[in-house]
Amino acid sequence: MSSSPVDLPRWMDVALLPAINLAFALLVAGIVVTVVGFQPGQVLGLLIQGAFGSKAGLSYTLYYATTFVFTGLAVSLAFHGGLFNIGGEGQAIVGGLGAGLVALALDQHLSAWLLLPLMVLAAALFGAVWAAVPGALQAWRGSHIVITTIMFNFIAAALLGYLLVGPLKEPGNMTPESRGFGPAAHMPGVHELLARLGIEWPRTPLNLTVFIALAAAVLVWLVLWRSRGGYALRAVGFAPDAALYAGIRPRRLTVVAMAASGALAGLVGVNEIAGVHGRLLSDFVAGAGFAGIAVSLIGRNHPLGIVLAAVLFGALYQGGAELAFEINGFSRDMVFMMQGLIVLFAGAMAQVAAPALQRVVVWTHALGDARDG
Repeated sequence: MSSSPVDLPRWMDVALLPAINLAFALLVAGIVVTVVGFQPGQVLGLLIQGAFGSKAGLSYTLYYATTFVFTGLAVSLAFHGGLFNIGGEGQAIVGGLGAGLVALALDQHLSAWLLLPLMVLAAALFGAVWAAVPGALQAWRGSHIVITTIMFNFIAAALLGYLLVGPLKEPGNMTPESRGFGPAAHMPGVHELLARLGIEWPRTPLNLTVFIALAAAVLVWLVLWRSRGGYALRAVGFAPDAALYAGIRPRRLTVVAMAASGALAGLVGVNEIAGVHGRLLSDFVAGAGFAGIAVSLIGRNHPLGIVLAAVLFGALYQGGAELAFEINGFSRDMVFMMQGLIVLFAGAMAQVAAPALQRVVVWTHALGDARDG
């Protein structure tokens, strides 16, 4: 039997199929929850309540989703060029390092209006350079992008660790972290913006980086589907030999795609370093780079789907924390199980429901032809 993907209408492939896969994942998760002695309805209700049932819960969900949008878009952009970038973790680390270095150097000399854009640019630039190196190795040396990007994750973590126990460590502080940034390096929170508009909102980590994430999603869509460069990139990813015959340079596009992918992942540092922690510390990425792979898979590598998938994962993170407080014996490991099932059905088993959907399409078309006849 062929294992090739089934051709479906675009709306089915982007919207309906992921929804069915998510439903399957939740069904299996419900069975597992029942087996271990919990009530699936109660668990799902509390998860939704914790993620969306309050202003604070919604804000935390969107805060997590902001990070996942960046890493999901990073994976997606590279994927459209035929590249599997699993180095988002390291690129986010180096992006945060870039933003932190700018803040440490200039937070006493520049106003927020100048410093924050520089931090955003530094995060994107550092992430881009870090990802461009594996891209160049793939393009000119044939090094496999999966191997090089995952190894660069470890190098990035080691580099940041060295700097935080050495040159950047705050004197007199036993924790491996830099000194706190000045007020000019603080990305304003959404609650601060809403307060200026006369709207009361609880103080949460959600900050204005959420708007950068939305802008990034729109920009990726415009580049991939509304520009010549995006068409060339998708051509290289879909049929590299045909693209080369058409005069497209796959090597150059490989490096450009990886650099752009790394820039997106690097912006995670803005959300975490400038928006929340206000200093450089060792574990601010916390697995978001790898979660971005799942977000991209669930979102079918489309910016809109990635935004929705990022909100889903943000809800799982926030709602899972609420479940751990509300239900005795329910641990975060159960939430990780749900995430794993979603990844399984959205990735390895993404096409299981596709043949049935294709039969529905064929039957619908046949029924329509019969009526017309």
